[in-house]
Amino acid sequence: MIPKIVRRGLPLLPLALLSGCNTVVLNPTGDIAKQQADLITISVLLMLIIIVPVMILTVLFAWKYRKSNTEAKYEPDWDHSTKLELVIWGAPLLIIIVLGLITWVSTHKLDPYRPLERLDEHRPIPASTKPLEVQVVALDWKWLFIYPEQGVASVNELVTPIDVPIRFKITSSTVMNTFYIPTLAGMIYAMPGMETTLNAVLNKTGDYKGLSANFSGEGFSHMKFAYKGVTAGEFDAWVQQMKTNPALLNRADYLALEKPSVREPVRHYGQVEPALFNRILNRCVTEGTVCMNEQMAQDHKRNQVAAAIKQLPRNGAPQVADAYICETTPGVANPINTVKK
Repeated sequence: MIPKIVRRGLPLLPLALLSGCNTVVLNPTGDIAKQQADLITISVLLMLIIIVPVMILTVLFAWKYRKSNTEAKYEPDWDHSTKLELVIWGAPLLIIIVLGLITWVSTHKLDPYRPLERLDEHRPIPASTKPLEVQVVALDWKWLFIYPEQGVASVNELVTPIDVPIRFKITSSTVMNTFYIPTLAGMIYAMPGMETTLNAVLNKTGDYKGLSANFSGEGFSHMKFAYKGVTAGEFDAWVQQMKTNPALLNRADYLALEKPSVREPVRHYGQVEPALFNRILNRCVTEGTVCMNEQMAQDHKRNQVAAAIKQLPRNGAPQVADAYICETTPGVANPINTVKK
Protein backbone atom coordinates (compact mmCIF):
# COMPACT_ATOMS: atom_id res chain seq x y z
CA MET A 1 0.00 0.00 0.00
CA ILE A 2 1.44 3.37 -1.05
CA PRO A 3 1.31 5.95 1.76
CA LYS A 4 -1.04 8.85 1.20
CA ILE A 5 1.74 11.46 1.31
CA VAL A 6 3.64 9.56 -1.41
CA ARG A 7 0.55 9.38 -3.62
CA ARG A 8 0.11 13.14 -3.32
CA GLY A 9 3.71 13.68 -4.41
CA LEU A 10 3.53 11.47 -7.50
CA PRO A 11 2.34 14.32 -9.79
CA LEU A 12 5.58 16.15 -8.94
CA LEU A 13 7.75 13.25 -10.13
CA PRO A 14 8.13 14.59 -13.70
CA LEU A 15 9.46 17.87 -12.27
CA ALA A 16 12.04 15.94 -10.25
CA LEU A 17 13.15 14.13 -13.41
CA LEU A 18 13.58 17.44 -15.20
CA SER A 19 16.06 18.57 -12.54
CA GLY A 20 18.72 16.53 -14.34
CA CYS A 21 18.30 18.46 -17.59
CA ASN A 22 21.10 20.73 -18.78
CA THR A 23 19.79 24.30 -18.77
CA VAL A 24 22.84 25.83 -20.45
CA VAL A 25 20.64 27.82 -22.85
CA LEU A 26 19.15 29.74 -19.93
CA ASN A 27 22.38 29.78 -17.89
CA PRO A 28 25.15 30.49 -20.43
CA THR A 29 28.62 31.94 -19.81
CA GLY A 30 28.83 34.12 -22.92
CA ASP A 31 27.44 37.66 -23.00
CA ILE A 32 25.59 37.23 -26.32
CA ALA A 33 23.99 34.00 -25.13
CA LYS A 34 23.02 35.69 -21.85
CA GLN A 35 21.23 38.46 -23.72
CA GLN A 36 19.46 35.87 -25.83
CA ALA A 37 18.45 33.99 -22.67
CA ASP A 38 17.09 37.22 -21.19
CA LEU A 39 15.08 37.76 -24.38
CA ILE A 40 13.58 34.28 -24.07
CA THR A 41 12.71 34.85 -20.40
CA ILE A 42 11.11 38.25 -21.01
CA SER A 43 9.09 36.92 -23.96
CA VAL A 44 7.81 33.95 -21.95
CA LEU A 45 6.83 36.11 -18.97
CA LEU A 46 4.97 38.55 -21.20
CA MET A 47 3.05 35.72 -22.85
CA LEU A 48 2.26 34.19 -19.46
CA ILE A 49 0.40 37.40 -18.59
CA ILE A 50 -2.28 36.16 -20.97
CA ILE A 51 -1.84 32.40 -20.73
CA VAL A 52 -2.03 32.06 -16.93
CA PRO A 53 -5.30 34.03 -16.47
CA VAL A 54 -6.88 32.19 -19.39
CA MET A 55 -5.99 28.79 -17.92
CA ILE A 56 -7.25 29.81 -14.47
CA LEU A 57 -10.49 31.29 -15.82
CA THR A 58 -11.10 28.18 -17.93
CA VAL A 59 -11.08 26.04 -14.80
CA LEU A 60 -13.14 28.57 -12.80
CA PHE A 61 -15.83 28.88 -15.49
CA ALA A 62 -16.04 25.12 -15.89
CA TRP A 63 -16.44 24.75 -12.13
CA LYS A 64 -18.89 27.62 -11.68
CA TYR A 65 -21.21 26.65 -14.52
CA ARG A 66 -21.10 22.91 -13.99
CA LYS A 67 -24.41 21.12 -14.31
CA SER A 68 -24.78 20.43 -10.60
CA ASN A 69 -24.35 24.09 -9.58
CA THR A 70 -27.89 25.43 -9.27
CA GLU A 71 -26.68 28.76 -7.84
CA ALA A 72 -25.00 29.88 -11.07
CA LYS A 73 -26.67 32.89 -12.67
CA TYR A 74 -28.61 31.97 -15.81
CA GLU A 75 -28.41 34.64 -18.55
CA PRO A 76 -29.51 33.16 -21.90
CA ASP A 77 -29.84 36.59 -23.57
CA TRP A 78 -26.36 37.88 -22.66
CA ASP A 79 -24.17 38.43 -25.75
CA HIS A 80 -21.91 41.45 -25.25
CA SER A 81 -19.79 43.31 -22.70
CA THR A 82 -17.71 46.32 -23.72
CA LYS A 83 -15.48 46.02 -20.67
CA LEU A 84 -14.85 42.34 -21.33
CA GLU A 85 -14.10 43.01 -25.01
CA LEU A 86 -11.56 45.69 -24.04
CA VAL A 87 -9.78 43.26 -21.73
CA ILE A 88 -9.89 40.37 -24.22
CA TRP A 89 -8.48 42.40 -27.12
CA GLY A 90 -6.64 45.25 -25.40
CA ALA A 91 -4.29 43.24 -23.18
CA PRO A 92 -3.02 40.91 -25.94
CA LEU A 93 -2.61 43.86 -28.30
CA LEU A 94 -0.45 45.73 -25.78
CA ILE A 95 1.67 42.63 -25.19
CA ILE A 96 2.14 42.11 -28.93
CA ILE A 97 3.26 45.73 -29.30
CA VAL A 98 5.78 45.34 -26.45
CA LEU A 99 7.04 42.01 -27.86
CA GLY A 100 7.40 43.55 -31.30
CA LEU A 101 9.42 46.46 -29.92
CA ILE A 102 11.69 44.17 -27.90
CA THR A 103 12.17 41.85 -30.88
CA TRP A 104 13.02 44.73 -33.22
CA VAL A 105 15.61 46.18 -30.84
CA SER A 106 17.12 42.77 -30.01
CA THR A 107 17.30 41.73 -33.67
CA HIS A 108 19.60 44.68 -34.41
CA LYS A 109 21.47 44.56 -31.11
CA LEU A 110 22.22 40.83 -31.33
CA ASP A 111 22.98 40.75 -35.05
CA PRO A 112 25.78 38.13 -35.34
CA TYR A 113 27.58 40.31 -37.92
CA ARG A 114 27.60 43.32 -35.62
CA PRO A 115 30.94 43.91 -33.82
CA LEU A 116 30.69 43.60 -30.05
CA GLU A 117 30.42 46.71 -27.89
CA ARG A 118 30.93 45.11 -24.48
CA LEU A 119 32.49 42.13 -22.72
CA ASP A 120 29.51 41.90 -20.37
CA GLU A 121 26.90 44.19 -18.87
CA HIS A 122 29.49 45.90 -16.66
CA ARG A 123 32.52 46.11 -18.97
CA PRO A 124 32.71 47.83 -22.36
CA ILE A 125 35.31 46.71 -24.89
CA PRO A 126 38.38 48.98 -24.97
CA ALA A 127 38.78 50.78 -28.29
CA SER A 128 42.18 49.20 -28.98
CA THR A 129 40.96 45.61 -28.52
CA LYS A 130 41.42 43.37 -31.56
CA PRO A 131 39.06 40.40 -31.95
CA LEU A 132 40.45 36.89 -32.20
CA GLU A 133 39.58 35.52 -35.65
CA VAL A 134 38.69 31.84 -35.93
CA GLN A 135 37.87 30.30 -39.31
CA VAL A 136 35.33 27.48 -39.03
CA VAL A 137 34.75 24.79 -41.66
CA ALA A 138 31.92 22.27 -41.33
CA LEU A 139 33.05 18.94 -42.79
CA ASP A 140 31.34 15.53 -43.06
CA TRP A 141 31.01 14.92 -40.10
CA LYS A 142 33.52 16.94 -38.12
CA TRP A 143 34.62 20.51 -37.49
CA LEU A 144 37.82 22.22 -38.61
CA PHE A 145 39.03 25.33 -36.77
CA ILE A 146 41.77 27.50 -38.28
CA TYR A 147 43.50 30.29 -36.35
CA PRO A 148 44.92 32.43 -39.19
CA GLU A 149 46.85 34.88 -37.02
CA GLN A 150 48.39 32.12 -34.93
CA GLY A 151 48.99 29.83 -37.93
CA VAL A 152 47.56 26.69 -36.25
CA ALA A 153 44.46 24.54 -36.70
CA SER A 154 42.52 21.82 -34.91
CA VAL A 155 39.82 19.27 -35.66
CA ASN A 156 36.89 18.82 -33.25
CA GLU A 157 38.48 21.06 -30.61
CA LEU A 158 38.01 24.80 -30.18
CA VAL A 159 40.01 26.80 -27.65
CA THR A 160 39.47 30.53 -27.03
CA PRO A 161 40.45 32.95 -24.26
CA ILE A 162 37.81 34.45 -22.00
CA ASP A 163 36.94 38.17 -22.09
CA VAL A 164 38.30 38.47 -25.63
CA PRO A 165 35.97 39.25 -28.57
CA ILE A 166 35.90 36.36 -31.04
CA ARG A 167 35.02 36.73 -34.71
CA PHE A 168 34.07 33.45 -36.33
CA LYS A 169 34.22 33.16 -40.13
CA ILE A 170 32.09 30.15 -41.00
CA THR A 171 31.67 28.05 -44.14
CA SER A 172 31.02 24.44 -45.14
CA SER A 173 32.73 21.94 -47.40
CA THR A 174 29.69 20.17 -48.84
CA VAL A 175 26.20 20.54 -47.32
CA MET A 176 24.60 23.07 -45.02
CA ASN A 177 25.23 22.70 -41.29
CA THR A 178 24.63 24.85 -38.22
CA PHE A 179 27.47 26.02 -35.98
CA TYR A 180 26.14 26.10 -32.42
CA ILE A 181 27.79 26.58 -29.01
CA PRO A 182 24.87 26.93 -26.57
CA THR A 183 26.90 28.64 -23.85
CA LEU A 184 28.38 31.20 -26.27
CA ALA A 185 25.77 32.40 -28.78
CA GLY A 186 22.97 31.35 -31.09
CA MET A 187 23.05 29.04 -34.12
CA ILE A 188 24.71 30.26 -37.32
CA TYR A 189 24.42 28.46 -40.66
CA ALA A 190 27.52 27.07 -42.37
CA MET A 191 26.96 26.87 -46.14
CA PRO A 192 29.27 25.78 -48.98
CA GLY A 193 30.55 28.63 -51.12
CA MET A 194 29.29 31.21 -48.62
CA GLU A 195 30.76 32.88 -45.53
CA THR A 196 28.75 33.71 -42.43
CA THR A 197 30.01 35.63 -39.42
CA LEU A 198 29.47 35.38 -35.68
CA ASN A 199 30.80 37.85 -33.10
CA ALA A 200 30.75 36.56 -29.52
CA VAL A 201 32.65 36.56 -26.23
CA LEU A 202 33.05 34.00 -23.42
CA ASN A 203 33.17 35.25 -19.83
CA LYS A 204 33.99 32.16 -17.80
CA THR A 205 36.60 29.43 -18.12
CA GLY A 206 35.44 25.86 -18.44
CA ASP A 207 34.83 22.88 -20.71
CA TYR A 208 31.80 23.20 -22.95
CA LYS A 209 30.33 21.53 -26.01
CA GLY A 210 29.55 22.59 -29.55
CA LEU A 211 27.55 20.80 -32.20
CA SER A 212 25.80 20.92 -35.52
CA ALA A 213 22.08 21.63 -35.12
CA ASN A 214 21.13 20.95 -38.75
CA PHE A 215 20.68 17.39 -40.03
CA SER A 216 23.39 16.68 -42.59
CA GLY A 217 23.47 12.93 -43.11
CA GLU A 218 24.66 9.69 -41.58
CA GLY A 219 27.16 11.06 -39.05
CA PHE A 220 25.14 14.10 -37.97
CA SER A 221 24.44 12.85 -34.43
CA HIS A 222 28.20 12.58 -33.75
CA MET A 223 29.13 15.93 -35.28
CA LYS A 224 30.16 17.49 -31.98
CA PHE A 225 33.29 19.21 -30.71
CA ALA A 226 34.92 20.17 -27.44
CA TYR A 227 34.98 23.86 -26.58
CA LYS A 228 37.44 25.08 -23.95
CA GLY A 229 37.39 28.55 -22.44
CA VAL A 230 40.79 29.44 -20.99
CA THR A 231 42.60 32.48 -19.66
CA ALA A 232 44.67 34.65 -22.01
CA GLY A 233 47.89 33.19 -20.62
CA GLU A 234 46.66 29.62 -21.02
CA PHE A 235 45.61 30.38 -24.60
CA ASP A 236 49.08 31.71 -25.46
CA ALA A 237 50.64 28.60 -23.94
CA TRP A 238 48.24 26.40 -25.94
CA VAL A 239 49.21 28.16 -29.17
CA GLN A 240 52.91 27.70 -28.44
CA GLN A 241 52.32 24.02 -27.73
CA MET A 242 50.38 23.71 -30.98
CA LYS A 243 53.27 25.25 -32.94
CA THR A 244 55.56 22.47 -31.79
CA ASN A 245 53.35 19.97 -33.62
CA PRO A 246 55.07 19.12 -36.95
CA ALA A 247 51.77 18.40 -38.73
CA LEU A 248 51.05 20.73 -41.66
CA LEU A 249 47.54 21.37 -42.95
CA ASN A 250 47.99 22.00 -46.65
CA ARG A 251 45.68 21.54 -49.60
CA ALA A 252 46.45 17.83 -50.01
CA ASP A 253 45.91 17.12 -46.31
CA TYR A 254 42.66 19.07 -46.35
CA LEU A 255 41.32 17.05 -49.29
CA ALA A 256 42.04 13.88 -47.32
CA LEU A 257 40.45 15.35 -44.18
CA GLU A 258 37.40 16.44 -46.17
CA LYS A 259 36.38 12.86 -46.91
CA PRO A 260 33.35 11.77 -44.83
CA SER A 261 34.17 10.15 -41.48
CA VAL A 262 32.33 9.61 -38.19
CA ARG A 263 33.66 10.06 -34.64
CA GLU A 264 36.82 11.74 -35.87
CA PRO A 265 39.37 12.13 -33.03
CA VAL A 266 40.84 15.50 -32.08
CA ARG A 267 43.70 16.52 -34.36
CA HIS A 268 46.17 19.38 -34.13
CA TYR A 269 48.17 21.11 -36.85
CA GLY A 270 51.19 23.24 -36.03
CA GLN A 271 51.18 24.91 -39.45
CA VAL A 272 48.48 25.90 -41.92
CA GLU A 273 48.92 26.72 -45.58
CA PRO A 274 48.26 30.45 -46.11
CA ALA A 275 44.86 31.37 -47.59
CA LEU A 276 43.57 27.80 -47.20
CA PHE A 277 40.25 29.02 -45.79
CA ASN A 278 39.74 31.32 -48.79
CA ARG A 279 40.32 28.38 -51.13
CA ILE A 280 37.81 26.30 -49.16
CA LEU A 281 35.32 29.16 -49.28
CA ASN A 282 35.79 29.71 -53.01
CA ARG A 283 35.72 25.99 -53.86
CA CYS A 284 39.21 25.84 -55.37
CA VAL A 285 41.27 23.66 -53.05
CA THR A 286 41.92 21.12 -55.82
CA GLU A 287 44.88 22.06 -57.98
CA GLY A 288 43.88 23.70 -61.28
CA THR A 289 40.38 24.67 -60.13
CA VAL A 290 39.23 28.24 -60.78
CA CYS A 291 38.24 30.06 -57.58
CA MET A 292 34.65 31.31 -57.44
CA ASN A 293 35.66 34.88 -56.61
CA GLU A 294 38.02 35.00 -59.60
CA GLN A 295 35.39 33.54 -61.91
CA MET A 296 32.81 36.05 -60.69
CA ALA A 297 35.27 38.91 -61.24
CA GLN A 298 35.87 37.68 -64.80
CA ASP A 299 32.12 37.39 -65.42
CA HIS A 300 31.66 40.92 -64.10
CA LYS A 301 34.28 42.25 -66.51
CA ARG A 302 32.68 40.40 -69.41
CA ASN A 303 29.28 41.86 -68.56
CA GLN A 304 30.78 45.36 -68.34
CA VAL A 305 32.35 44.95 -71.78
CA ALA A 306 29.09 43.66 -73.27
CA ALA A 307 27.17 46.58 -71.75
CA ALA A 308 29.73 49.08 -73.08
CA ILE A 309 29.48 47.63 -76.60
CA LYS A 310 25.68 47.95 -76.55
CA GLN A 311 26.01 51.64 -75.68
CA LEU A 312 28.15 52.41 -78.75
CA PRO A 313 26.42 54.21 -81.67
CA ARG A 314 25.54 52.10 -84.68
CA ASN A 315 27.93 54.00 -86.91
CA GLY A 316 30.71 52.80 -84.63
CA ALA A 317 30.09 49.18 -85.55
CA PRO A 318 33.19 48.89 -87.77
CA GLN A 319 35.31 49.95 -84.78
CA VAL A 320 33.64 47.37 -82.59
CA ALA A 321 34.30 44.72 -85.20
CA ASP A 322 38.02 45.33 -84.69
CA ALA A 323 37.79 44.63 -80.97
CA TYR A 324 39.23 41.41 -79.67
CA ILE A 325 39.59 39.70 -76.32
CA CYS A 326 42.98 38.91 -74.78
CA GLU A 327 43.18 35.93 -72.47
CA THR A 328 46.00 36.26 -69.96
CA THR A 329 44.97 34.09 -67.00
CA PRO A 330 46.85 30.76 -67.16
CA GLY A 331 44.81 27.62 -66.76
CA VAL A 332 41.48 29.38 -67.46
CA ALA A 333 39.67 28.69 -70.71
CA ASN A 334 37.62 31.83 -71.23
CA PRO A 335 38.25 34.74 -68.81
CA ILE A 336 38.06 38.28 -70.19
CA ASN A 337 40.78 40.40 -68.65
CA THR A 338 41.33 43.20 -71.19
CA VAL A 339 39.60 44.52 -74.27
CA LYS A 340 41.71 46.11 -76.97
CA LYS A 341 40.87 47.92 -80.19
